[in-house]
Amino acid sequence: MKQEAQQVSSQVGTVVACQANYYQVRFLVAGEPLYFLCTRRARLKKLGQQVVVGDQVVVEEMDWQDQRGAIATIHPRNNLLDRPPVSNVDQILLVFALAEPQLDPIQLSRFLVKAESTGIPVRLCLNKRDLLTPEDIEQWQARLGVWGYKPTFVSVQTDPCLPSTLMDTLKQRVTVVAGPSGVGKSSLLNRLVPDVDARTNTVSGKLGRGRHTTRHVELFGLPGGGLLADTPGFNQPDITCDVAMLMRCFPEIRRSQGQCQFNDCVHRDEPGCCVRGDWERYPHYLSLLDEVLQHQQQQEHRPDAEAVEKVKMGSDGQVQHEPKLEAKKYRQKSRRRKHQDLQDMCYDVMGADSIDDLDDAVLEEYGF
Repeated sequence: MKQEAQQVSSQVGTVVACQANYYQVRFLVAGEPLYFLCTRRARLKKLGQQVVVGDQVVVEEMDWQDQRGAIATIHPRNNLLDRPPVSNVDQILLVFALAEPQLDPIQLSRFLVKAESTGIPVRLCLNKRDLLTPEDIEQWQARLGVWGYKPTFVSVQTDPCLPSTLMDTLKQRVTVVAGPSGVGKSSLLNRLVPDVDARTNTVSGKLGRGRHTTRHVELFGLPGGGLLADTPGFNQPDITCDVAMLMRCFPEIRRSQGQCQFNDCVHRDEPGCCVRGDWERYPHYLSLLDEVLQHQQQQEHRPDAEAVEKVKMGSDGQVQHEPKLEAKKYRQKSRRRKHQDLQDMCYDVMGADSIDDLDDAVLEEYGF
C-alpha cells in the first residue's frame, strides 16, 4: 500500500506547522502519518492566498525519498481563526488555571466571548484544581453553570489519569487549545501527546501571570485519533465581531432571545427589554458593547480592499481567473508609455535655462 502511494505525484494532506516560507504537511499512508516539508507555489502568493495550519492542501511534485513537495491548491475552509491562524477547527478547548495565576472572571469572560464569536463549539477546562478546596471548586462550578458552561476540572501535575470526559471530547476532532500564558496548556499537551516534550515555564512572581513558552501554532496527532493545536498564550484577545454576534456570544442572552419588545434591542436602555438585569456578566456585556460599536465605526472609515483577481474570457468562451499583478512590482512600462515620458521630460527641460530652474518634483520624477 505504501509503495503504491509513493507512485502518486500529488496528494491531499493537512498542514500541521508553518514556519517562515516552509510548511509541514501530514499525510496518512496505510494508516500511518507521514510528514512532508513543502513550499508554496508562486501563483498562490500572487493571489494573496495564505497557507495556515489546519488547511487541506494538494501537494504536487512529491519527492517520496526526501519527503519534499510544493503546495499547489488550498481546499475551501470550513472556518478560520484569526488569532491564532488555524483553519478547519472542530472545537476550541479553553484552558484556565484556578490558581497560580489567579482566575480572573473578567479575563475568562472575554476569552469565552472571543471563542463563541467564531461559531465553533467551546469546551472549558480548569487546571490546577489541587490548589483549591473542594468547596471552592463547587462554587466555581455553580458560578460558571449560571454563565451557561459546564467546565472540566483537572490537575495536569497530580492527576494519575485525565478525566474520560476530556479524552472522549478530543477523539477524532481537530481541537485548538487556547488560554492565557502559564495556565498549563503546554503541560496538558505533554500529557496528551507524551512524545511532544513541549516547553513549559513557571508563572512570573512579579506580574502574577504566565510567561510565554509556545511561540508558534502546530497540530499534533493524538494517540486515540484527532489533532490538537497548542497555541501561543495571550492575555487580552481582541473582540472584533458585530453587535448581533456579540449578543449571541452570551448564553445568558441566548436564553432570552426574541422576548424583548423590539427586534433590534441591544439590551442597553431600550424599553421592554427582558435581558437587562442584575445577572453577573451584564456589566461586562455593556463594556464589550461599547468596544464593538467603536470598532465598527473605525471599520466604516477604512477603504475597501483591492481585488486580487481579474476575470478574462478565453478563446473557447470559458471564464478564467488570473492573479491581478501589482503594477509597480510585476508590470513593466509599455513602449508607448516610455516614449510619452521621454517627450514630457524634453518639454520640461527645454523650458528651463538651467537644471537649477527645474522644480524638485520634476527632478525627482525623472530620477535626477
